[in-house]
Amino acid sequence: MYLIVGLGNPGQQYAHTRHNAGFDALSVLADKLNVSITRKKEEALIGDCFIGGEKTLLCMPQTYMNLSGHAVSALLQYFRIPMENLIVIYDDIDLAPGTVRIRKNGSAGTHNGMRSIVEQLGSDQFARVRIGVGDRPKGADLAAWVLGHVADEEERKLLDESFHQAALAAECFVKEGVEAAMCKYNTKKQKKAKEDAPQAGALPQTPAGE
Repeated sequence: MYLIVGLGNPGQQYAHTRHNAGFDALSVLADKLNVSITRKKEEALIGDCFIGGEKTLLCMPQTYMNLSGHAVSALLQYFRIPMENLIVIYDDIDLAPGTVRIRKNGSAGTHNGMRSIVEQLGSDQFARVRIGVGDRPKGADLAAWVLGHVADEEERKLLDESFHQAALAAECFVKEGVEAAMCKYNTKKQKKAKEDAPQAGALPQTPAGE
């Protein structure tokens, strides 16, 4: 069995804020798979499905971001899911909007939700998908930025594209493994060019190790 976790804060006031990028990406995946993430279990909302023949749980912790690890740890234990079958989707302030980064393991960085998961699991040896929500204006408050709603149309478009990329990456993780997901879906923000500009909406791939 696999567990795909999208991080965010519950409550309408947090819906579709930058910090809820994990929830939004997981919702895209759930819609694609026709899954309802409504069943309550271990301080989370979950939905179950099959991806590539593998039983998979989609999970949105309801503990608020700073305690996400409690729900994730409890679900892994209850369903006896090995840590190598866990992937977590979350926002990253250090990546520009439109950027998706998949990694097989690594530190929690400054993300409180990931810090909670690493602390509760006692390990950072699990896969993750980071969605860029950076490009914060100079001097802007960090908390206000990540908990803020997106008003800029171009930023909104980039984030929506990254949610779809992240959803596809998580699906690929279950079907083909984390290495394949890294190779296929690691992306970076499209740069504008005066000539020979790439087609709008296309996100170029980068080497898996980036």
